[in-house]
Amino acid sequence: MQDTSKQYDAVIDTCKSLFIKKMSDYGSAWRILRLPSLTDQIFIKAQRIRGLQQNEVQKVDEGQESEFIGIINYCIMALIQLDKGVVEQPDMSTEEATALYTEKAAITKQLMENKNHDYGEAWREMRVSSLTDLILQKLLRVKQIEDNKGKTLVSEGIDANYQDMINYSIFAMIHLNEK
Repeated sequence: MQDTSKQYDAVIDTCKSLFIKKMSDYGSAWRILRLPSLTDQIFIKAQRIRGLQQNEVQKVDEGQESEFIGIINYCIMALIQLDKGVVEQPDMSTEEATALYTEKAAITKQLMENKNHDYGEAWREMRVSSLTDLILQKLLRVKQIEDNKGKTLVSEGIDANYQDMINYSIFAMIHLNEK
């Protein structure tokens, strides 16, 4: 578990570093995005990863890792939007956004540690392609929940699905970095 915690933190550090750099370039323009728009961005990233895994020829010079980073960052943005709501104009400083990013990442890591304890790190035996499929499944669930105006009868909410997608993406990046 100690190894997993360090590997997890290293992936989050990479993702947060890119998030901060993009905040410097673009500000908090992402704050205007509604949840379905963020979900669609995550879907595009996951579909591209699946395509990279299935296609023999790659026409854009970016690999799976950059797409998983995108999924992680968009999911954290979505978790922030769930709490803060959507705005009409960018309204968040880099410092505030970074603090919220750190908070959401820490909560999501705690969820991972709890599940890892119960499941015995079963993800380490999974293929990256299976993690990608699970992300796509979670996205389809989120889309259905969004279409149902956020209401579920017995299922976990949108936030738990975003957290699972973050964790699956981090697991995939750990696998990719170990190869």
